[in-house]
Amino acid sequence: MLEEFTFLLSGIIFGLTLGISPGPLLTLVISETLKHNRKEGIKVAIAPIITDLPIVLITLLILSKMSNFDPILGSISILGAIFIGYLAYENIFAKSVKLNIQDVKPQSLKRGIIANFLSPHPYIFWFIIGAPTVLKALGISLFSAVSFILGFYVFLVGSKIFIATVVEKSRSFLKSNIYVYAIKFLGILLLIFSVMFLMEGLKFFGVI
Repeated sequence: MLEEFTFLLSGIIFGLTLGISPGPLLTLVISETLKHNRKEGIKVAIAPIITDLPIVLITLLILSKMSNFDPILGSISILGAIFIGYLAYENIFAKSVKLNIQDVKPQSLKRGIIANFLSPHPYIFWFIIGAPTVLKALGISLFSAVSFILGFYVFLVGSKIFIATVVEKSRSFLKSNIYVYAIKFLGILLLIFSVMFLMEGLKFFGVI
């Protein structure tokens, strides 16, 4: 039960971190909210639910075929550690979200889908972090894998919806200490995950 809860917690932390961290999709969520209203921002926020399914399925299929190749899995884990470390660095030194607002006709869902589909982050995340974690969770139970995925997407999308709601009421939230400190705190948690992925990768190579 403890291991199953660990996967749920991992999904929540990754989802929340990627959800509130500055990036193309969050910028679009905020800009559509400011230009139009919260409803348009929420349309952008739900884009990952639409675009990520094929990415998740393809990465799971590819990595499941590599499950007996320890050097490959070790390399993926180390790449995951580097990527998570990079995200941690960005979060820890983040200051605020910079926006370029232009008055245009709302096409929020379409814009969100295009932005997320063309962004490299979903592909990188699922290939070197998400899919390996799900496969590891499946080795314990189906519930563990489902918990990770649900935790990830509920907090990924939910955090962006929350930000759209807050931004509609107060633009100053994006430059507030609460927002900046929350990002920095999640950056520290990402550093811990980076070390965990690095150790996992070294185990595949028999170093530790």
